[in-house]
Amino acid sequence: MTKKNIHPEWYSNAEVYCDGKHIMTVGSTKQKLNVDIWSGNHPFFTGSQRIIDTEGRVEKFMRKYNLNTDRTI
Repeated sequence: MTKKNIHPEWYSNAEVYCDGKHIMTVGSTKQKLNVDIWSGNHPFFTGSQRIIDTEGRVEKFMRKYNLNTDRTI
């Protein structure tokens, strides 16, 4: 027994929009895609990402458990 018409329609020229602007054309099962973030406005890809952690992990651990960092092992 085979099922007919179970696959969605494929749109090879689906348009992707971000903030109302046409970004790119891709293949999809929907004709129009709305996205909030894409590589053109994501901080990692645009170079505007900032590193928040300014303190090292070891120093934070030592201070948390009140360990003396002057000791040698």
